[in-house]
Amino acid sequence: MTLDAETSAKITGYRPQQVPPEWEQIAGHVRMLVAASADRSPYCIERLLTATARLAVWCHRSGLPDDPEVWLRHETIDAFVLTGCTDLTPGSAQTYRSWLRHMRATLAWLERGEQAPPPMKAPKTVSPPYSPAQLGRLRGWAERLPGQARGDALALMALAFGCGLTSGEVAAVRTGHLRRLDCGAIVVAVPDTQRLIVCRAAWEDVLVHAADRPGDAFVFRPGRAARHAKNLFSSWTARHTPTGGLPALSVRRLRSSWIVELLSARIDLGVVADAAGMSASALARYQHFVPALDEPTAVALLRGRAM
Repeated sequence: MTLDAETSAKITGYRPQQVPPEWEQIAGHVRMLVAASADRSPYCIERLLTATARLAVWCHRSGLPDDPEVWLRHETIDAFVLTGCTDLTPGSAQTYRSWLRHMRATLAWLERGEQAPPPMKAPKTVSPPYSPAQLGRLRGWAERLPGQARGDALALMALAFGCGLTSGEVAAVRTGHLRRLDCGAIVVAVPDTQRLIVCRAAWEDVLVHAADRPGDAFVFRPGRAARHAKNLFSSWTARHTPTGGLPALSVRRLRSSWIVELLSARIDLGVVADAAGMSASALARYQHFVPALDEPTAVALLRGRAM
């Protein structure tokens, strides 16, 4: 199997953000597993590396052999998800399980012709995006909220719609993860991911205000101490219901809106996929939300510049 140069470089150069002491003992196996399955995986390579590295470290610390075949047994993956992913939200832990089982299924098919395990559940449906009018009215509602509720609502929208973050990522981002470039752009260094996340210009002011707060608090609901507080989002949205017939704030819908906005702007699919931590093929699920181009715009794009 031959991987493209960019993917190969990501795999060979990968190191966890907080390098565990046993990394050098397991690094080769981690890179080998990801390299062997990357060509047939629909998942972002950085996420596969993170999940596989976490599994390998957990196996090593649990006294299991440093053997990829042992790591990818169904019972090992399930035990890892139950006891080694307690810092993740339940949804994120199950996502790790899906990625690792897909890796096992791919390698088993390549090496021994084994049947792939049945899926845990039906394929995920895509949350419908908000309309541009709804997003504008939701921001207006958020800006009229009193006190900390205003900051929380705007932070939630800035991180999920302005940056396209998932629920777990929104929960994890602290003010110290925000960095302003010389050009004025805000870059978000989300824990446990190496992808480039740049806030949309319309939401930069919210994150600049958050970054100016003293200390290193969480951007959304800064008063909490735990990264994954129970019912973090549902408890907040239950207390803050938008007025005027507007739908409730949902991280999934805000992230879908971010994806659709980027696709509608005809930004390169590879750029969008990398920023979202998805494969380019997975973006096809959002395509029916993207409005068709009018004929003059389509003609101009297809024609290009005259020589």
